[in-house]
Amino acid sequence: MKNSARIIVWIVFIFGGALAGIFLDLKLFSEIFKNLIWHIISFFIGVLLLRIVIIISKNTGRTLAKYGREGNIPRMETNKLVKEGVYSCMRHPMHLGLMLFPVSFAFLLGSVSFILIIAPLEILLMVIMIIFIEEPEAIKKFGEEYLEYKREVPFFNFKRDCLRLLFKKVKPKE
Repeated sequence: MKNSARIIVWIVFIFGGALAGIFLDLKLFSEIFKNLIWHIISFFIGVLLLRIVIIISKNTGRTLAKYGREGNIPRMETNKLVKEGVYSCMRHPMHLGLMLFPVSFAFLLGSVSFILIIAPLEILLMVIMIIFIEEPEAIKKFGEEYLEYKREVPFFNFKRDCLRLLFKKVKPKE
């Protein structure tokens, strides 16, 4: 899937989820949705989650830029399979971070329906997209090297050492 199509999917996830969440909240959770205390607490949780998304995205993006680019290729592209840093223990760390983005946005809005119904469905759709789009693209791009990597490294890894790598600051490529 091209980058522009991915951006459109993200826009639909975020703004479509927000609109659907608010619509459902007014029908199902109107008392909570109108509660100022809920919105204050929810907002701070959303800010915390958004901070986590930014840290993960920055660290994984820098890792990809540092180890996944050889020669003069367009920004945001890789031509080398990255197995360093957090990618040594988890195949899709950036996606793990990005899965928290709809949840963080839902908390920022204070939308109970978005938090409990829509964001989990979007996360499920993201996992399906990784399995049926991202993984086959990586196999096509890197061949047997990726298949071996896939056999050795799990999709996601929630072990403490791997999570430390996920949040460890990565210095930009020099």
